[in-house]
Amino acid sequence: MKTITTTELLEKVDANEDLFLVDVREDDEVANGMIPGAIHIPLGSLPERIDELDKTKPYIFICHAGGRSGSACSYLSGLGYDVTNMEGGMLAWDGELEF
Repeated sequence: MKTITTTELLEKVDANEDLFLVDVREDDEVANGMIPGAIHIPLGSLPERIDELDKTKPYIFICHAGGRSGSACSYLSGLGYDVTNMEGGMLAWDGELEF
């Protein structure tokens, strides 16, 4: 599984790279802030919302500590998606938050 550190992702965000970020935390967790530009699809909703993802785009998955986003990446990579897991999750994120 491909991974990215929060530092590497922050550099990409700061450079205004075109990123496709998916936050798989629950509603109450994202209420505390998300990485700007991320879309919110709770992990449990991923199978029924999979049509919102485009197989031609590379996605970076985010959760609280890295476990749920890792599960999302395992699931989606098995279906042919280009996915990367953000190591450490939002616990390790030092960048801006969007509410």
